Amino acid sequence: MNHAGSEPVDSPVKDIAAGAAPGTAPGVPGSASGAPGTTSGAPGAEPGGAAAGAGASVRVTRLGPVALVVAGGLSVQFGSAVAVLLMPRAGALGVVTLRLVLAAAVLLIVCRPKVRGYGRADWGTVAAFGTAMAGMNILFYQAADRIPLGAAVTLEVLGPLILSVIASRRLMNLLWAGLALGGVVLLSGGGFDRLDPVGAAFALAAGAMWATYIVFSARTGRRFPQADGLALAMAFGALLSLPFGIVEAGDKLLVPSTIGLGLAVALMSSVLPYTLELIALRRLPAPTFAILMSLEPAIAAGAGFLVLSQALSLTDALAIALVIAASMGAVRTQMKRAAALPPQA
Repeated sequence: MNHAGSEPVDSPVKDIAAGAAPGTAPGVPGSASGAPGTTSGAPGAEPGGAAAGAGASVRVTRLGPVALVVAGGLSVQFGSAVAVLLMPRAGALGVVTLRLVLAAAVLLIVCRPKVRGYGRADWGTVAAFGTAMAGMNILFYQAADRIPLGAAVTLEVLGPLILSVIASRRLMNLLWAGLALGGVVLLSGGGFDRLDPVGAAFALAAGAMWATYIVFSARTGRRFPQADGLALAMAFGALLSLPFGIVEAGDKLLVPSTIGLGLAVALMSSVLPYTLELIALRRLPAPTFAILMSLEPAIAAGAGFLVLSQALSLTDALAIALVIAASMGAVRTQMKRAAALPPQA
């Protein structure tokens, strides 16, 4: 693994524009399996585990990083729908605190990450990753408390889309981003009068934190083995969110039924998807990962309809379809570009 002083700290845009799949730097351990704390092994590396571990490695490899991202998206959006049901009990900030604290507890117990042997740059990366997670969750749940889930995620996804345009610096991706922006304008009805403007602002701010999350998730995956960095970052984010949750919800956070629902949200919206995304980012260029995030509005709209009975208008459905079309077009552009590059030795 890389420690402080072993490599320069690059800027986020440079880190993504390089297009290298996280985890390919020299000396970086293999990726983790879907279960936190179990090593799957990078292709060509010895897993160092029993036959069951090798089987898990094969299964994860066959799924591929794109499938892992989609599975993570399904989990996080249905978890978000459950979180909306929990908000009347604990409030938006209380739900965030339950989600992060319980997710951190699960990951720390399962992963038992080592804390020795890391330098200042490693801990700085963990702190930035944890801050991004806490900020992203706090802002998003404030949005989901005010506007429909599909609309909130559609606005939030602008962050990853803008990130992909900045990183790729290609005209075609700019066109795809413009198509997505058209979908967002359609969703807003030409202004944000149809949506709660405060909720829309929270969703846009959450998108900026989402872009930051993508950058530091990739860096954390390079610096820490398995899901150790994720566990440590989640714990840091939980500590940041704890005062907000206590102020808003108080002893409501200790009600057993609320804790049970909070644990479900933590597993569905944090532990499983963040672990899958950490694995995917070790084998998937960050720009492609950012573009795939554009699928989230459709998943969120489906979860909102099935769990929360939030029906979509024809205009809303068309707006979300434009964002998804932009995502698919951008992915295709990235794939063509990758295929045109000469193979690395």
